[in-house]
Amino acid sequence: MDSAQVDAYLDRIGSDRPAWPTIEVLRELHLRHLQTVPFENLSVHLGEEIVLEEKRLFDKIVGARRGGFCYELNGAFAALLVALGFDVALLAGRVHGEKGRLGVPYDHLVLRVRTVDGGDWLADVGFGAHSHFPLELGARGEQRDPGGVFRVIEAGADAAGVRGGGGSAESSDLDVLRDGTPRYRLEMRPRVLDDFVSGAWWHTTSPVSHFVRSLVCSRVTEDGGRITLSDRRLTVTAPDGRKEVSDLASDEEALEVYRERFGIVLERLPTVRQGGRDD
Repeated sequence: MDSAQVDAYLDRIGSDRPAWPTIEVLRELHLRHLQTVPFENLSVHLGEEIVLEEKRLFDKIVGARRGGFCYELNGAFAALLVALGFDVALLAGRVHGEKGRLGVPYDHLVLRVRTVDGGDWLADVGFGAHSHFPLELGARGEQRDPGGVFRVIEAGADAAGVRGGGGSAESSDLDVLRDGTPRYRLEMRPRVLDDFVSGAWWHTTSPVSHFVRSLVCSRVTEDGGRITLSDRRLTVTAPDGRKEVSDLASDEEALEVYRERFGIVLERLPTVRQGGRDD
């Protein structure tokens, strides 16, 4: 990412170019990203190709002022952080599903970020409702955040009875918990963006993928709450968790919400593909 692209990306999220890659800078960039770049899967239902290449991600998120899901959002954010001097590694995660079942390999893309003032941080701007600020990877106690109370702990054995990471504390798999519930499991081995192509393909094609079965567009609001549009259902969540839910009357009204509340200009309303609907 060249200097002009960095400036354009920072303008996209409303941030100035920082002097040093510190934790406070990382915290600000993380929050501004969540507030300005939506977590959304509209491309899946608009027939748009998702390509995990840095230029294509930049063109979509910055040039077209769109959002994306984890591979796109964290992939682009990683490129920005590297250009600003942060030490970044891409990590693979598997999301905890029903009954604790883990998702497919390369189910989720997360970032391990090191700053000049020390510490390893878990940055994730691509998981929907999650922490507003980076989490400290080495801490094992509660980490309070506007998005909830989080913990990072060493993971237990998987369904096959295997503990990941080879047994050393530095390489053991980690579970990330929100309000006591496991959200996803991290593998600490660094990856490259190409490694996640298979996971992205599965999530955009499998009839059992929730990205294929549903529509979502969501971002953190300036007051610390959240706004989410799913098809024509608009949910506004206050910082204290109270929700206001309304069903929009028309496609035109939904398109206006995309434009005014998410900054996304669409020619037509995306609709869930018939093969992805619940029977």
